[in-house]
Amino acid sequence: MTAPVELEAEGRTIYRRPSLLSNPTSYCPGCGHGIVHRLLAEVLEELRVAGRTLLVGSVGCSVFAYDYLRLDAIESPHGRAAAVATGVKRYRPNNVVFTYQGDGDLAAIGTAEIVHAAARGERFTTIFVNNGIYGMTGGQMAPTTLPGQRTTSSPSGRDTETAGYPLPVTEMLSLLPGVWYAARTSVSDPVNVGKTRAAIKRAFEVQLEGHGFSIVEVLSTCPVGWGMTPSEAMHRLSDEVMRAYQTGTFVDRARRIVQDLPKPGTPRSITEGF
Repeated sequence: MTAPVELEAEGRTIYRRPSLLSNPTSYCPGCGHGIVHRLLAEVLEELRVAGRTLLVGSVGCSVFAYDYLRLDAIESPHGRAAAVATGVKRYRPNNVVFTYQGDGDLAAIGTAEIVHAAARGERFTTIFVNNGIYGMTGGQMAPTTLPGQRTTSSPSGRDTETAGYPLPVTEMLSLLPGVWYAARTSVSDPVNVGKTRAAIKRAFEVQLEGHGFSIVEVLSTCPVGWGMTPSEAMHRLSDEVMRAYQTGTFVDRARRIVQDLPKPGTPRSITEGF
């Protein structure tokens, strides 16, 4: 990522600096955001669209993406990234537009925005980093926190009797006809990092092909919020989180892939794996 990147523009070959900046990281040791940033930069450069890509940021640890990605960016109010991205993409349809959001931003305060943007089939991409906790604001329980998981707002562990079950956001969205691509991946090890890169690339390809909404949910870690070392957090991601959250491609309508998911509302769809 240190060499100049060759791009085509109006019949000319131009050069620009890499999309990934070399700033010292502010993320906690073991955090997965840096991995996802690297993958985003690689994919956008490979697709030769970095120069016309617009990032819509959210609130939370994900907001620091501005510090590491050399992209034009817009900050949105908490939870409203999908609404802002809708306006940006409709006004500038030739730009590549994506939101970069965490689970607190997307699955809590931003639930309505992401659901309705997906239902409308808005032509932007969402990168959804799910570490199952509010990392920036003190480690509180998030909508994606697993049952029994201890947080600062559930010190005895998430109780499904009072707090309900985690939201399987990507499966929910994949049921909507406006969603053209939906996948869940992980950064637990090199093999899964490679799968995450492929999913991110495919999500942007769907947008470039002119189709509707695309989303990649990336299962990640929050060692500080989880009260673990970076190594322990990676093991938990592989051994516990990935058992609860199914990974894979749920829908790729351009390639006529629609995974057979549980029907919404059945006990299996909200309890299996949790």
